[in-house]
Amino acid sequence: MSHAAAQGSSAAPAATVMRVNGTDRLALATLLDRYGLEIRFTAPDEIIPGSYWGESEAGLIDNQLYLRYDTPLHSALHEACHYICMSPERRVGLNRDAGGDDPEEEAVCYLQVLLAEEIPGFGRARLLSDMDAWGYSFRLGSAGSWFEHDAQRARDWLLRERIIDADDRLTWALRC
Repeated sequence: MSHAAAQGSSAAPAATVMRVNGTDRLALATLLDRYGLEIRFTAPDEIIPGSYWGESEAGLIDNQLYLRYDTPLHSALHEACHYICMSPERRVGLNRDAGGDDPEEEAVCYLQVLLAEEIPGFGRARLLSDMDAWGYSFRLGSAGSWFEHDAQRARDWLLRERIIDADDRLTWALRC
């Protein structure tokens, strides 16, 4: 298994993770707009267009991030980070499957931790807890342990692609 597997089963208890309806949606939209991503909301219980995982999981089509109010916030960030981290060639015609390899997937997970800090009332600790509750899989057993002790490859990837700087600050750039 890779260092970081993508989201686990959406069968996690509904109350255990923060949902989009529990956050400042304007702050989320403003954050993602810096990367050229637009949020599109679907009706409750409607199938989310572009969702890889189904259920209430976020979906990606082109530069549109599809959400419902019951979409887990970590899912919204994870899919947004796929968009940020994918090559420009893969962004063209993007529909559902972000693709990428294990190092890129790890970078996506690392970046979503950094982006969580930009959302009022969410932050790193809550995101890491939600990732564990949802079933992300890490070699060290928890998202927090991975982030603190085993994420250097992800960090190096983000630095090399100029998505973060040497101080882990966001550059607000997409992968070129």
